[in-house]
Amino acid sequence: MRVSDRRRIVAMGGGGYSMEPDNPLLDQFLVGLAARRRARPTVCYLGTAGGEQERFSAMFFDAYGRLACRPVELSLFWREVDDLEGFLLDCDAVLVGGGNTANLLAVWRVHGLDRALRSAWEAGVVLAGWSAGMLCWFEAGVTDSFGVRRLDPLHDGLGLLAGSACPHYDGKEQRRPTYQRLVGGGFPAGYAADDGAALVFAGTELTEVVTSRPGARAFRVERTDGGVVETPLAARFLGAAASGEPIHGEGKVEADRRGPGPRHSPLETEKLTLLRLEVLG
Repeated sequence: MRVSDRRRIVAMGGGGYSMEPDNPLLDQFLVGLAARRRARPTVCYLGTAGGEQERFSAMFFDAYGRLACRPVELSLFWREVDDLEGFLLDCDAVLVGGGNTANLLAVWRVHGLDRALRSAWEAGVVLAGWSAGMLCWFEAGVTDSFGVRRLDPLHDGLGLLAGSACPHYDGKEQRRPTYQRLVGGGFPAGYAADDGAALVFAGTELTEVVTSRPGARAFRVERTDGGVVETPLAARFLGAAASGEPIHGEGKVEADRRGPGPRHSPLETEKLTLLRLEVLG
């Protein structure tokens, strides 16, 4: 099998157990992909971006302990593993939590984990994550790593995927206008994903978009002679078979024609506030 056939990245704008604790659809999807390698896959959590806080680790083990997999964690702040590449190659999927993307990249590079992750990816280990765990795989992205009240361009992602990324496209009001302004000014074109939407790549090609709720969407954002264009991508709602919900179609639209994204309920808003550090980009 060619390397390009087995490499997989699942880049989530947000969601999963940390933002939707009662909605396991994205987490189940990841475990299903990982199960291509073995029936009960090992899923490794990397909490670097969130400072490896124990409460985030506990949330991961609680959520993935309920799924058909073996959850493990790799710590770099309290490092006990000498052979990082070997450890990752023994896993079937790596899940990167949200937090500070710039710090995550710096710590990974100091320890050589960036190289180990590339080796794991080329060997067929599924790489996944939300927020910072979405941005890190691309060359560039939009981040609040340098100040929680502002958004800045980030230019030094791992570069496994070409171009840029913007998570939380519907979840944080300044994400969309900031990303479009940056792309319009020459920032690399790329992908934007709402909370609850995941971009699935085989090799370096986008193969599909899956969502944990019907309203979640993903977009290709690029600059043309006519300005910045936002192209909605066809999406597959992971609960469609059970609920009969429609699946989004695709088509090209001008960037300023998209209406407001879905709004979170008060309960969801409270959860998002409590998990603020976890879902920073």
